[in-house]
Amino acid sequence: MNLILFEAEELGKRLPKHDERVVHLTKVLRKGAGDGFDAGVVGGKLGKGRIEAVGSDGSLSFSLLLDSEAPPPFPLRVAVGFPRPIQLRRLLRDLSGLGVLAVDLVGTELGEKSYRDTKLLQDGGARAALVEGAAQARDTRLPVLSTYASLASWLRAAPWGKVPRVLVAPDNVRPAASLSSLVFTGPDDGEVVLAIGSERGWSDAEREALEGAGFVRASMGVRALRTETACVAAAVLALEKIGALG
Repeated sequence: MNLILFEAEELGKRLPKHDERVVHLTKVLRKGAGDGFDAGVVGGKLGKGRIEAVGSDGSLSFSLLLDSEAPPPFPLRVAVGFPRPIQLRRLLRDLSGLGVLAVDLVGTELGEKSYRDTKLLQDGGARAALVEGAAQARDTRLPVLSTYASLASWLRAAPWGKVPRVLVAPDNVRPAASLSSLVFTGPDDGEVVLAIGSERGWSDAEREALEGAGFVRASMGVRALRTETACVAAAVLALEKIGALG
């Protein structure tokens, strides 16, 4: 936890003893009243926090002085077929840490239907994973998380809006190119959009739909990757190609 992040509605309130941030500050970092720490507000600014007091019940009061803007998100949208819930938590954390603009969860023809009903999307677990990734990366901005019932509904919505920089579907089945060989041309302010299938990949009908929508299907090598591994690897390659890692 490189940054202690707070929700806007928590400002001016005490944090309870068992809050993971209190545990991290007092048990891991061994900080007490009067000590400072790096802080930020989700969706807001970065700066410094100060522990004002630790109560007899273990609760913690704090103050913030936030005077720095968070880095802007990278123009990268990652769409992925619903993965297993345990994978989804890790995936959201890691993509948030990479600073992507948006994550779209898409129902696919070959994907496990029960994965779409994950409680992470209702109980705050998904948001908590995004916050964890942002805190690790010293960021306050979270990717926009959206869900779509099917690939067809996602393609109809075209959430990337204006003309995208490039549309790529990493896929090892009859690919037209390799991801490493692609040149990401297009408008400088356009999004890079990656579409990655679920554990069983895309159906042939979905591959045709992606190609019909302008996506280039590109290989990431001969190995079959786990969904979360493929997403992170493809995202890193895309960020490198647009100069985001320089």
